[in-house]
Amino acid sequence: MKYMLLINAATDADGQAVSQCTFEDWQVYDKSVKDAGIFVTGHSLADLTTATTVRVDDRGERVVTDGPFAESREVLGGYYVIDVPDLDIALDWAARGPGARDGGSMVVRPVASFED
Repeated sequence: MKYMLLINAATDADGQAVSQCTFEDWQVYDKSVKDAGIFVTGHSLADLTTATTVRVDDRGERVVTDGPFAESREVLGGYYVIDVPDLDIALDWAARGPGARDGGSMVVRPVASFED
């Protein structure tokens, strides 16, 4: 079954990520996911300051604003999609991720399948 691991970094009062994990930590994790044969896809997202939010108002008009959709204590930094037998194994892989440390989190969600 496929699961998406959403990587949320904790932020300080100024909205800056506070994680202590390094690029090398992510390289090790990335290699372990790929070596285990469970990697489907994944990407790191560009800096939060590059985000643009789109809403449609009650009149059906598009409203575009610079920045994230809401103030938050966490910032979505990227994701992995893994293919593992069950939720317990997906949770184990999420717990190994550097994003689960230092106040961050790895949100695990099943990928819906509409093929059946």
